[in-house]
Amino acid sequence: MDGIRRFAEHVVGSTYAQLSPAAVLATKTFVRDSIGVGVAGSADPWAAPLADCAARWGEGHESTVWGFGRRLPAAAAALVNAYQIHCLEFDCVHEGAVVHPMATLLSALFAHAERRGRVAGKDFLTAAALGVDVACSLGIASRAPMKFFRPATAGAFGTVAAVGKLEGFDVESLTNAFGIVYGQVCGTLQPHAEGSLLLGLQMGFNARGALTAIDLAASGLVGPHEVLEGRYGYFRLFEDGYDLAPVLGELGKVWQVTRLAHKPFPSGRLTHGAIDGLLRLKTRYGFEAQDVSRITVIVPPLVQRLVGRPDTPAPAANYARLCLPFVAATALLRGRVDVPDFVGDCLTDPEVHALARKVEVQLDDNPDENAFVPQTIRVALADGPRYELHLDSVLGHPDSPLTREQHLDKFRRCWTYGARPLRQETGERLIALVDRLETVADVRELVALTVP
Repeated sequence: MDGIRRFAEHVVGSTYAQLSPAAVLATKTFVRDSIGVGVAGSADPWAAPLADCAARWGEGHESTVWGFGRRLPAAAAALVNAYQIHCLEFDCVHEGAVVHPMATLLSALFAHAERRGRVAGKDFLTAAALGVDVACSLGIASRAPMKFFRPATAGAFGTVAAVGKLEGFDVESLTNAFGIVYGQVCGTLQPHAEGSLLLGLQMGFNARGALTAIDLAASGLVGPHEVLEGRYGYFRLFEDGYDLAPVLGELGKVWQVTRLAHKPFPSGRLTHGAIDGLLRLKTRYGFEAQDVSRITVIVPPLVQRLVGRPDTPAPAANYARLCLPFVAATALLRGRVDVPDFVGDCLTDPEVHALARKVEVQLDDNPDENAFVPQTIRVALADGPRYELHLDSVLGHPDSPLTREQHLDKFRRCWTYGARPLRQETGERLIALVDRLETVADVRELVALTVP
């Protein structure tokens, strides 16, 4: 039996009562976090043109584009909101899976909840947690270096799981929907390498594809059923090696949403070890950026391969967010890394680039091609002292979590970064509403608060 059926059985057979308290809390936390970064993403230069373009693909007023209030067909709104959630590199990530599950999942889940109407908070939380389980389990099962953009490809399956749960699909219907979305799965790492805006848009393609798959399955289309382990299945084509047995054994026992990491900084998660380490060392030893002669960051293969790229004098924002030397220099010079640090003159600041030239990214001997840690950060000062910090987990990981206060501070900042002004009091209402999401009768209440 193909593993996809086991996932379908897990989704169909699970209930809200089976979620652990930690899973419910984590799901609420990352629903709120994702709405916040999605609102902030509405200010991305491509967000408004993308919404204009999507509006030309068909008429309909089913679902809301966050931060703008524009109404589009559900699949189009899901595409735009998925882009907005991921475009700033600020959305949560499962490090063990190398998957950002919420961009595809929540954009489609909210869009579908709007067009369906009267989706209760309990049902929404259950669907979201189950979708995270599926998306992240696919990533955890991989035993190969990531070559496709796994957050988008695995995210497609997680999104089908979540929306199919809301629709009340049985195992057969959900298996069909998984098969149908497999025919639409897409996402390469080339936009990542080039810092192209297409990277975040790949999340949107898969969110849209998931809603299409749900609609087709509901209409009776039968999809292929051996989509994970078949001769031409997902693991053979998108991943070069896998082991499903461990993650299938954890279904219903370990909720993957509890293993999601916050992103305290709007840059590639693989750069966060350098930021975290440098800020800790600076606080501990009191040196300044001008005192530094060399920074060495020793990292696993995944980090070196995806963000160990050279600094360039005038990078595009997306390239800069994924360039460890640029991000490390920004952190040391400004004492922070935040959304405004990737806009305008900040991208060409000569001080940042001078310091970035002093950053060296070295490869360690870690055999795990999907590992984020351990990382070692070394700082050499011009007058002789050398400091070092070893990280087994990075700020935001469940082993080094953000406090609620840090999480809410990030949310409130994001609320102010959107394309159009949103009232502070509506942000506070959204915070409170998510805290009691299991009591909410219709999750459209949350979406209404994202409208200027």
